[in-house]
Amino acid sequence: MKKGVLFFVAIHVMLEDTGREKIMKKRYCERFLFVFGAVCMLMTGCGTRESSKMDTKDMTIRDADFHTELFGDNTYIFSPEDEPEKVAGILDQIYEKQEANQFGNERYAIYFMPGEYDESIEANVGFYTQVAGLGELPTDTKLESLQCNARWLSDDPSNHNACCNFWRGVENIELKTNTVWAVSQATFMRRVQVDGALFLHDDYGWCSGGFLADSNTDLMTDSGSQQQWLSRNCNWKAWMGANWNMVFVGTEEGKNPQGTWPVVPYTAVEKTEVMQEKPFLIYDDEAGYMVYVPKERENATGVSWENGSEGEKIPIEQFYVAKPEKDTAETMNQALEEGKNLLLTPGIYDLTEPIIVNRADTIVLGMGLATLRAANGTACMETGDVQGLIIAGLLFDSGETKSDNLLVVGTEKEASGDAEKNNYLSDLFFRVGGTDTEKPVSVKCCATINSDHVIGDNFWVWRADHGDHVAWDENEAENGIIINGDDVTMYALMVEHFKQYQTIWNGNRGKVYMYQSEIPYDVPAQEVWVSHEGQKNGYASFYVDDAVDAFEAWGLGVYLYNRDAAVELNTAMEVPDREGVKVHNICTVMLTGYPGMNHIINESGDSVTYAGQRSVICEYENGVVR
Repeated sequence: MKKGVLFFVAIHVMLEDTGREKIMKKRYCERFLFVFGAVCMLMTGCGTRESSKMDTKDMTIRDADFHTELFGDNTYIFSPEDEPEKVAGILDQIYEKQEANQFGNERYAIYFMPGEYDESIEANVGFYTQVAGLGELPTDTKLESLQCNARWLSDDPSNHNACCNFWRGVENIELKTNTVWAVSQATFMRRVQVDGALFLHDDYGWCSGGFLADSNTDLMTDSGSQQQWLSRNCNWKAWMGANWNMVFVGTEEGKNPQGTWPVVPYTAVEKTEVMQEKPFLIYDDEAGYMVYVPKERENATGVSWENGSEGEKIPIEQFYVAKPEKDTAETMNQALEEGKNLLLTPGIYDLTEPIIVNRADTIVLGMGLATLRAANGTACMETGDVQGLIIAGLLFDSGETKSDNLLVVGTEKEASGDAEKNNYLSDLFFRVGGTDTEKPVSVKCCATINSDHVIGDNFWVWRADHGDHVAWDENEAENGIIINGDDVTMYALMVEHFKQYQTIWNGNRGKVYMYQSEIPYDVPAQEVWVSHEGQKNGYASFYVDDAVDAFEAWGLGVYLYNRDAAVELNTAMEVPDREGVKVHNICTVMLTGYPGMNHIINESGDSVTYAGQRSVICEYENGVVR
């Protein structure tokens, strides 16, 4: 608890002394220095189109030992038989490129064939980089070390700020030493065996994560300075760390940290009601490349692979392997119509029309943070009212022509009944602004889910608060996500900075496990930020429609930083007051800036008015607070 108190003090001091905007300005100066040094150091800064091309010839990265033509130029496949010095050198050069490349265009997927790798090989994971093993089990692929540090945002060697360590992931691999995974939103660690300890921070620098699933740590997992975190179906010897909102779902029996709100911010849910883990690429010497689809589990605790794997192996021949330099929505839609699944290799796909998924049981899987960008005012992807869909591992980018949505799942809301199969959406990230574009980008809403029986697993929906073309009247976006379907469940839903409601929930029997949200920093005046036809100040982060009869949520955090004007937010969450609408453990935090937030749910809960102040409600149902 002492560390948590110190963290609050640190936030107050740093934000009051410098302001977040100064931190961001400092980063832009660093970008220039990085770019200037690229001539001598083979390194770029935070990403410009002109400096984005890596000199692959000098890197000898296209050797047959290290690359397969199947997955394109930005996918690297290593083998235990490869020369360790060469592997290490390539990994270092990719990391140099990506460590600070926050808004760059480069994307990388780095795969390791099954086997044990030399202890000299360390994988440092930068922006838009996915590192994964190609075995059926994580223990099939053993890597000595993998790290994600936070040393790039400042030239101060003591400032290990990971608050912008977004868009990266690691999965399906065994790590033989202690591992630092200092990340914030839009990241994933899945299906990982850590033989040592796992640190979710870099020497207690700021961090705002995050998501861990289906992973085992032999020693402790230390969240340190993490503001919030969801751990789902994980094991560890012990958990350390607590700040604002830590949620545990389906942890192995007896392994959850002790205590709960209001004493400590731990929310524990015994079992994961239903879950199908994200598919992943594997390699077999006889069968070649396949996509492994784990079996759906019910009422699950612990990792899915403890006693071996259960699932389906789908040959790569059943996938259309898309590449950004040659494929369009038209070519991908043609492949989908022919009955193919879709595997998107790393890169940016500018789409003048949406990818249309109308066939049940279709898999759409991205590699290396493959990015779909709306180029013509349409959605990036739309699906029909079908079951058994899996859409995973994608970043959705808004375009310069305003779209109504970036992702639409289902076409209409129908009467909810029993479904033979759920639809799964895993590791999906949405972005409005921040990127290097000729003019501002915009969207009305990032994601709309109309279908029933959808399970979301790790979303970050973000209207950018820093980067290029970021302002109240530039990167415009009204809402982050709208849920119209019934029986929709979301694990790790994070939605930030939209101009009106961050999340609108219209469907019945919805469930949310860990919600994180920041209210927009850049509201210019109260009169432009009022809801309920001018009756209430501001827009709640989470709005549950009055027609909803049943809804339940566990572990929510809503944070406020009124940076640009003295505006007031009436409440963090609005729900109908009736039995069956339940909220367990919700907090509000005043980061800094002008106060404040008056209530937590509806007209209940204490206000937050000064930097670092946190208010909580442990239980809320039908207007009653406990």
